[in-house]
Amino acid sequence: MAEDRRDVVGIGENSVDVVYRLQGLPTANGKMPIVSRRTLPGGQVATTLCTCAALGLRTAYVGTFGHDSDGDLIRSVLVAHGVDTTHAQTRPAPNRHAAILLDGRTGDRCVLWQRDPRLALSAADLPVALLAQARVVHVDATDEDAAIATARHARAAGAQVTTDIDQVTPRTHELISAATFPILAADVPMLLTGETDPAAALRQLGARHEGRICATRGADGALLIEHGRLHRAPGFVVAAADTTGAGDVFRGALIYALLRGDDPERLLRFANAAAAISCTREGAIGGIPTLQEIEALARR
Repeated sequence: MAEDRRDVVGIGENSVDVVYRLQGLPTANGKMPIVSRRTLPGGQVATTLCTCAALGLRTAYVGTFGHDSDGDLIRSVLVAHGVDTTHAQTRPAPNRHAAILLDGRTGDRCVLWQRDPRLALSAADLPVALLAQARVVHVDATDEDAAIATARHARAAGAQVTTDIDQVTPRTHELISAATFPILAADVPMLLTGETDPAAALRQLGARHEGRICATRGADGALLIEHGRLHRAPGFVVAAADTTGAGDVFRGALIYALLRGDDPERLLRFANAAAAISCTREGAIGGIPTLQEIEALARR
């Protein structure tokens, strides 16, 4: 089975994004001209895997593509980036897509998305043998039954399990518990604990979890707790052009640094540098930096 060995297997979302660049974000009943319109590939897990592949890791994607031109596009982009898509399925439905309203002045954006229910993954769709051959298995929370089952299978096989959790549901604690290294969006720790301070919220979650937990903080960097010790890493100051996918690039870089054996401080600094560079470029997958670019910024 050595030929099936993967550094990272990702299970979750892909997307084709139509990005509308504006001079601001619209208000209720407002009107404004579109500066530019571009169709760009992205999606949480797809972007993370492309980041891992760009950094030299052997990757495989498990998810669903739509039976349309968008599905063909995102699959071809993943393949071009070196991501194995042979374990992904094509469903008789439109691919997941999003309209992204991008403030050209700041790089901030609003995401409007649509996903056909026929694209949902179930636990029965999981390639269990592939999970057993992975060093890291990365899941998002799009299809929670499949994500939790994946995390449990992978953990039982000895893999590290990382997450992309950007919203809170009744099963979020269950998914965090199933993972070895949960990576949470900025507001998730506070929503889960009721704490108003990010560090206090992460400490509370860390007290219930035996491994590391990380929370992204956008421009403020990231926090990580391990065995009760809190690590902080500030973000890098850059001129942001598009923040789309920055958290996904962060996760890909974090996984690379994790497999490299970095200590928490170096791990966070490396991932923050990758995310910062991605913000200076348009698109999610289009914003992925090289290893040399990340290392150069991280050394500053």
